Amino acid sequence: MQYPKISLLLIVFSSVAFSQTYKTSSTALAGKEFPKIDAQKKAEFQVYFPDAQSVVLEGGDGMQGIQSSVSKGKNGFWNVSTSAMEVGFHYYWFNVDGQRRNDPNTQLYFGYGQPTSGIEVPSGEDFFLEKNVKHGKIVNDSLHSQITQGQRNFKVYLPPNYGTGKLPVLYLYHGTGEDITGWEKQGYITNILDNLFAEKKTQEMIVVMDYGVALTPEQEKMPDDYPRTVLSSKNLDKIVVGELIPYIEKKYKTNTQKAIAGLSRGSYQAMLIGSSHPEMFSAIGVFSPVIYEGTNSEPFKELSIGNLLKSGQRPYFFIGIGEKEDDRFFQFNKQLTDFLGKNKYSYFLYKSPETRHEWLTWRRSLYQFTQRIFK
Repeated sequence: MQYPKISLLLIVFSSVAFSQTYKTSSTALAGKEFPKIDAQKKAEFQVYFPDAQSVVLEGGDGMQGIQSSVSKGKNGFWNVSTSAMEVGFHYYWFNVDGQRRNDPNTQLYFGYGQPTSGIEVPSGEDFFLEKNVKHGKIVNDSLHSQITQGQRNFKVYLPPNYGTGKLPVLYLYHGTGEDITGWEKQGYITNILDNLFAEKKTQEMIVVMDYGVALTPEQEKMPDDYPRTVLSSKNLDKIVVGELIPYIEKKYKTNTQKAIAGLSRGSYQAMLIGSSHPEMFSAIGVFSPVIYEGTNSEPFKELSIGNLLKSGQRPYFFIGIGEKEDDRFFQFNKQLTDFLGKNKYSYFLYKSPETRHEWLTWRRSLYQFTQRIFK
């Protein structure tokens, strides 16, 4: 999901003239004017750090190449203005005299392993906005795992007509540095699915948003690297098949159809679990695919993707990727599509226009994926 932060180029000016054509970001807290964005996608921030000597705007993948200017007013407010930004949802924060500080004007989203500010640069789309349709709901749930020796929390989306019949289930994963709140807050999953169901573009489904880390207390002490991620994902496979699915099928009104999907690190987990049990899942969705611990000779060394070729079920395979993602994600994508193409395994490739490794890419991917499963 998200990877090491990218600092933005800072240019200091004595003052910044704020435009009157800006609109407040949808991520701003109620009653706050900033951050705001104009028609050219330039953003402005105003933050109160009265004792600061230096304020630098920093952010993640979606803010690569952005230039910013900053000025300090006499009243303790710092004004920050940026060049045109990419559409989509972007994590950001301020470096204040060497310390990371969030924007007090915005909602906080769990990203980069901690609560983080976010800004939404409008793309003009409304598929993830709340509309006047019947609404589903998200409930919090948990189970005790024998595998990780502790409690595991997850969220369950129940569609508007839940309770009238048995439904298929999509198991859905977030990315690195995020948690089970990601698909609900940054991903707008409730709006996306409510709107799709109202438009009759897909059949109603239950969605389980599971936590993407599965380690025992001893394994938690290991270095946080790719081998630990692979180990955690293998534990997750055991939890999903042996604990989570039985729990969900006992408690909720489900039928026998199941799909699995995830973004970035979650894409690896979806592939690992889905390809390990192709008879169990009718569809696998990978958004911004990642492959861990592969080599040139064995790109899928820790991923049993070859099981798909042996399965009589042949789950539907969906790949989604942003057109502006970093080369490494396109390299992972090429390894995957080359393998599937070489072995004549059918797949669907969706490219999200003008987006990077961020939530608009993944919202669009979910929107496309859910219309193609549970047929």
